[in-house]
Amino acid sequence: MSARLASASIAALAAIALTSGVAATADTLLVCGDVVDARAAKRIGPHTIVVSKNQIARVAPGALAAASGDTAIDLSAYTCLPGLIDSHVHITDEYSQRSELEGFKLSEADYALRGAHYAEKTLLAGFTTVRDLGAAFNASIALRDAIQQGLATGPRILAAGRALATTGGHADDSNGYRPDLMAAVDARSDFVSGPDSARDAVRRRYKERADWIKITATGGVLSVAKAGHNPQWTEAEIRAVVETARDYGMRVAAHAHGAEGAKRAIRAGVASIDHGTLLDAEAHELMKKNGTWLVPTLLANDWVFERAQAPGFFPELVRPKALEIGPRATETFQRALRAGVKIAFGTDTGVSAHGDNAREFELMAAAGMPPLETIRAATARAAELMELNETLGALEPGKLADVIAVPGNPESEIALMKRVSFVMKDGVVYKRP
Repeated sequence: MSARLASASIAALAAIALTSGVAATADTLLVCGDVVDARAAKRIGPHTIVVSKNQIARVAPGALAAASGDTAIDLSAYTCLPGLIDSHVHITDEYSQRSELEGFKLSEADYALRGAHYAEKTLLAGFTTVRDLGAAFNASIALRDAIQQGLATGPRILAAGRALATTGGHADDSNGYRPDLMAAVDARSDFVSGPDSARDAVRRRYKERADWIKITATGGVLSVAKAGHNPQWTEAEIRAVVETARDYGMRVAAHAHGAEGAKRAIRAGVASIDHGTLLDAEAHELMKKNGTWLVPTLLANDWVFERAQAPGFFPELVRPKALEIGPRATETFQRALRAGVKIAFGTDTGVSAHGDNAREFELMAAAGMPPLETIRAATARAAELMELNETLGALEPGKLADVIAVPGNPESEIALMKRVSFVMKDGVVYKRP
């Protein structure tokens, strides 16, 4: 047979395969007992998700039979959902009573190796994408690259690298140190002081290959400093960060507990307010006007309040802040919900333990968000915040094959989100019943 004839025969066979509905290459069929439509926040009943390579090729009602060479995975006793997105984690760290001492002892390698362990736990809990908002030594950027290259197992990471702070503010790692140690830490730190300094800091993050910019617009709970909610940036400084980040193709997330610091950040154009524990009605209206997202991190507030009950767990400067701010998060979240603020799922995991991220679903539902809306916040809505909604956040043809499954109906029992039994990321199965 001539080369030309052989080529024509192969082309004809390929055409027959396509027109007869048989995939030219082997597919994976996920036969689901129920499926959550994340965009509409509703269950749509039994469907089969056809995965070709790393993409969703088809979502068909009922149970399709596998063609010769295809692989079928029986999830008929499970509900299938899009891979979950956590919009606020610290993937290379995990808070404990030893954290203050570990800040002196751990190296870049220690954080990187711990991060690899935490990343795998996160993926197996069903979170296939995370936004990391602050990591020592930029370890999250190295981990992001290792996962992309197949050298480590974990979610895809959008990394901010080191958070931007003002001198003495939240994310100033030398807070509470004695003067000689404070000077040593300050020498390798990167503090913002004025709009020009803010612009330079963004450019350095770009040089370090960050995906996002994180600023600490107000005081925080776990920093060893007295104030937990005071504004710590001028509006001009934040605006300089936002404008420069936009020039470099990045967006800005703002840690904020207090209302005044948050309002400065909202007016300056940040993409999200993370925590938002003490936001008032004016802040909520500003968020709606500017399209600013709230990432509520109820889990972190719940966790720090619980740990603050034990004397000695936190430094004494931290404990009163945890006792004050922790209980107020739920009430503020409820007001934001009533006001119609856009909400994306985020936990601040790394404060609490990695792999426990799904506890946030229970807290959001207990505060009044319908269970399927909490799932939408962790899928379609979070993908929108990340500007990944073209490829992630829903089970639709053409999107990346990030699929998870839980045993039962999460609409009636949201706690099932803590029992993820199946995880596929990018078409690769990492966990199955």
